[in-house]
Amino acid sequence: MQVTKYTHSCVRLEHDGGVLVVDPGVYSEPEALDGVDAVLITHEHPDHVNVEALTRALDRRPVPVHGPASLAGTLGDAAEALTVVVPGESFTAAGVAVRAYGGQHAVIHPDIPVVQNLGYVFNDVVYHPGDSLVVPDDIQVDTLFAPIHAPWSKFSEVVDFIRAVAPRRAFALHDGLLNDRGFGVLDRQYTALSKTEYRRLEPGTRIDA
Repeated sequence: MQVTKYTHSCVRLEHDGGVLVVDPGVYSEPEALDGVDAVLITHEHPDHVNVEALTRALDRRPVPVHGPASLAGTLGDAAEALTVVVPGESFTAAGVAVRAYGGQHAVIHPDIPVVQNLGYVFNDVVYHPGDSLVVPDDIQVDTLFAPIHAPWSKFSEVVDFIRAVAPRRAFALHDGLLNDRGFGVLDRQYTALSKTEYRRLEPGTRIDA
């Protein structure tokens, strides 16, 4: 399986000829959806789903969109393509085995409603948690995409999350709001403290998983 990291939280997986894209949001490159066979969305926030770009892609080629039930109110006409996923469910998308975890977005502030959020493990090796720090308790993750910076996150909690998942390697996710100074500080700290091989990938970088 080949994995390409796009800007912020968008990840593209290619496996046995199938193409699966996770969280094509407003900060990510529209070309991430080129040739896609299935789309997975962790939650409804626009940095994780660009409804206009997704609708254009579905107009060109209808494909299934998997995600929590709350997406139906966000997707507009694209909701016709939605297949609702619930925590604990296992399914196949674009030939990739998927397990869903979690159920809720991390708390941003008590005054802000908590929305549904799903984390996804792909082929039992790659984990994309969306906007949560839920640790899969029934599988050993090899490759973790860790949300390193967000309005809802605290550095120490993300470090402890990476340590609890205990992957062989961790790559930065949810990094689209950082500048070079922030990257420098966080890259150094996560490398020193995460207790795994940590890297931040430039958008468009492809790895094998």
